[in-house]
Amino acid sequence: MAQVASESAKRLAELLSGGAGLASSVALIAEREGVWLAEVGPERVVREQVSPELAEKTAGVQYPVFYVYCEKISNQLREKFRTFSGRARMAVEVRVSQEGLEELGRKTELYAEAVTDVLDRNRGDWGGGLFYGGGYEVAFGAVKRGGKGFVQTAKIGFDVEVSLG
Repeated sequence: MAQVASESAKRLAELLSGGAGLASSVALIAEREGVWLAEVGPERVVREQVSPELAEKTAGVQYPVFYVYCEKISNQLREKFRTFSGRARMAVEVRVSQEGLEELGRKTELYAEAVTDVLDRNRGDWGGGLFYGGGYEVAFGAVKRGGKGFVQTAKIGFDVEVSLG
C-alpha cells in the first residue's frame, strides 16, 4: 500500500517540477497579471508533508515552496483480480512568504492557480496505473507569522484513480 502513496506523490512532483510544469505556468501568470512572482525551480517542489513551523526550523525553506504528498489511499477493489483498484487523495500545499502583508493573498492565489494550471494540462493517464480525472479543491489558509515575516498557505486537493497489479 505504501507504494501507491509514494508512486503517486513521485509522479505528481515530476509533473510539477518538469519543463512544462510550475516554472512555465508561473512565468505566464506573472506576465499576464503584470506582477513579479519568484521563479519556481525543481528544488521548490518537495515530496513531504511537514508543518510550516517544523520546515522553517530544520530545513531553511526558500519561498514559495510546494509540498506534494498523498493524504490517503482507499482500496475499493472495483476491478477483479487487481491488487489495488481505488483512489489516492493527493495534496499540494503552496506556501508563500514575504515581509509585509501587501499582495501576499494575491500572490498565494496566483501560485495556487499555477498548480491548477499544471493539473488542467495533465488530465488523463499519468502512467503506471494512475489516472487523473480533472477535479480539485483549493482551500486558502489564514495569514500567520513565519517565514520572512508573514506566511500564507493554499492547499490543492484532488483524487487520482489507481489500478495496480
